[in-house]
Amino acid sequence: MALDSGTEALAELAEERVDHRFKGLPPDAAGLTVAELTAQRRNLFTGGFATPVLALSAERLEHNLGLMETYAARHGLAFAPHGKTSMAPQLFHRQIEHGAWGITLAVPHQVWVARAFGIGRIFLANELVDAAALRRLAAELDADPDFRFVCYVDSVRGVELMDAALTAAGAARPVDVVVELGAGEGARTGARTEADCAAVADAVARTRTLRLAGVAGYEGEVPDADPERVHAWLRRLVALAADFDGAGRFEGLGEIVLSAGGSAWFDAVADVFAEVPELSLPVLKLLRSGAYVSHDDGHYREVTPFNRVPAEGALEPAFRLWTQVVSRPSPEQAFANAGKRDAAYDLDLPFAQAVRPAGGGPERPATGIAVSGLSDQHAWLRTAPEAELEVGDWVGLGLSHPCTSFDKWQLIPVAEADGTVVDYIRTFF
Repeated sequence: MALDSGTEALAELAEERVDHRFKGLPPDAAGLTVAELTAQRRNLFTGGFATPVLALSAERLEHNLGLMETYAARHGLAFAPHGKTSMAPQLFHRQIEHGAWGITLAVPHQVWVARAFGIGRIFLANELVDAAALRRLAAELDADPDFRFVCYVDSVRGVELMDAALTAAGAARPVDVVVELGAGEGARTGARTEADCAAVADAVARTRTLRLAGVAGYEGEVPDADPERVHAWLRRLVALAADFDGAGRFEGLGEIVLSAGGSAWFDAVADVFAEVPELSLPVLKLLRSGAYVSHDDGHYREVTPFNRVPAEGALEPAFRLWTQVVSRPSPEQAFANAGKRDAAYDLDLPFAQAVRPAGGGPERPATGIAVSGLSDQHAWLRTAPEAELEVGDWVGLGLSHPCTSFDKWQLIPVAEADGTVVDYIRTFF
């Protein structure tokens, strides 16, 4: 499925009708198409939007897309950002427009979403052993000779299950696979030792339905991760690729896939991948970081590699969740109408950042206001004596962890700095 068909699918998104599925949008917009609502260029604060409402900053989103495009190019890396962060095909296409090789995904449903919107290169960062999904994958590959798909394998058993399912499906094209090297004992998936990896590669070689394309892994799972341990594991990954190449395991390929990279250690990936020795084939050095697209005000603000390499730039948090004060029972406490159904809370609670007075007036910092807890539909606000906060005021919250922010919203306004909404991002979780 080509990008042209993806463009058509994106255009169809703009023809969706605004209705009860989409929270936070102006009630009087019901029945409009998304394109019609976009053309109105309503203001997020005065255009009838209902709280809670999550918004993306247009300027910061564009900044982040451009920054990672520049970073990857500067370090000679191909880039397949992890799409499970946003599950937003509009953002997938913008990432590709900003130089991405393709999109990384985690589970079959996400692959079908990407394919429906014309994504032609997909890296699945998981071993795929579901027979029904493999049947569909085989059909996708056979129907579209330009579709490039790569996925993990990390066990002989997994290889056998894949081979059986693809054989039963009559697959004509082999599925490209990369052996996943685990990050260590107690880490997540991946073959634990180089000998285990070799056994998996041997199993792939015995099949007709699979083709060994390279090696990969996820350095974010290195136990007690620090720069030294992460660099050491990445060097093991590079050495594994070189060993496999020396043994002739990549014969007949056009390139060798070497992939790693979450959002916390991509500087280490850039360092070590720059050391890759000359192999018998060109090496596709594939980085997979995904959280950058929106960044955040908590976890990723703390762990981003740009803190270690500030000369390379800085990502900017693009999310803000606007919620309204609905109760002020005491001088020390207030409640706003956004909760666990609206805000990420798995890594950190939201951060109170700004207040917009109910009666109008300029936005001001949320001085003396902190989120102390979340209920399903309420944010618990702790208010210090200096806090100026009344029922009806809007409070802007920063969020921590993009992956569990996007998934709570199906249609997200994209607003410029003055509040003008210039786009709406559709998600598919």
